[in-house]
Amino acid sequence: MIEIKLQLANPRGFCAGVERAIEIVEAALEKYGAPIYVKHEVVHNKFVIDDLKKRGVHFIEDLSTVPQGSHIIFSAHGVSKNITADANKFNLIPIDATCPLVTKVHTQVNTYLKNKYFIIMIGHRNHPEVEGTLGQASSDEEKQKMYLVESAQDVSNLNINPNENIAYVTQTTLSMNETKEIINALTTKYPNIKGPDLKDICYATQNRQDAIIDIIKKHDLLIVVGSENSSNSNRLFEIGIKNNVSSYLIDNPDLIQNNWFIDKKNILLTSGASAPEELTQRILNKIKKLTSAIVSELPAEKENVFFKLPLI
Repeated sequence: MIEIKLQLANPRGFCAGVERAIEIVEAALEKYGAPIYVKHEVVHNKFVIDDLKKRGVHFIEDLSTVPQGSHIIFSAHGVSKNITADANKFNLIPIDATCPLVTKVHTQVNTYLKNKYFIIMIGHRNHPEVEGTLGQASSDEEKQKMYLVESAQDVSNLNINPNENIAYVTQTTLSMNETKEIINALTTKYPNIKGPDLKDICYATQNRQDAIIDIIKKHDLLIVVGSENSSNSNRLFEIGIKNNVSSYLIDNPDLIQNNWFIDKKNILLTSGASAPEELTQRILNKIKKLTSAIVSELPAEKENVFFKLPLI
């Protein structure tokens, strides 16, 4: 059995927005009973979703499939105006679990639209948060003023008159490091462009990346606890890949393989903002069974961010 050192990164796991969204679903279950319907997965984590399914939560995409008069919860990623309108059309009772940081972006986008701005969104195509934010544009005129960029190359392909009123917003689960190159390209091409305060980017995404980025090269194995459809978990995984460290993104202890640990002496274990600590501990216990890992926890300042629950 190989003796290795394993460090637990800090901070890791649930952010305040994810905790709030899950608490909203649990509160709805307690108050109204099963079944409870949620538009999209409330958070991107298979462990969490499977647990809620067992308790009577149905995750749906098409609101027309939900029985009229039912409660419908909007996921932490936020929804478009069309989805909100559909909930009303199908006589559903909405409960909004949108992360307050995402709601802040929606509010800013609506202000820009009201003032006839062209809006450029930095984000990943088809991500539900991006779809919800772009979906704040409801009329054809507004939709024609919304653009999505995923890279600096996309910026070069934009054809907006620099003399127009232009602003940009970002997907909250991208870090400042990820958006830096794109923002530089935007401000170079459009010197008068307006942008959000950098603190509007999700604090949890930035903190979890900062927790490993400076120490990753001291390790020869990175294990990220998170699901494949989790944007922030994938960004943690990519830090390991970019630094030539053997890296794995998993959401189940059964996925761990013995050969991962061959000739590995220093493991770094972290988890995305949508991964529960219970799952991280299960994965840690599996690693301890397979190795003689000496476990230590890296120090970090505690995150003191809390979001109030809405009235349900």
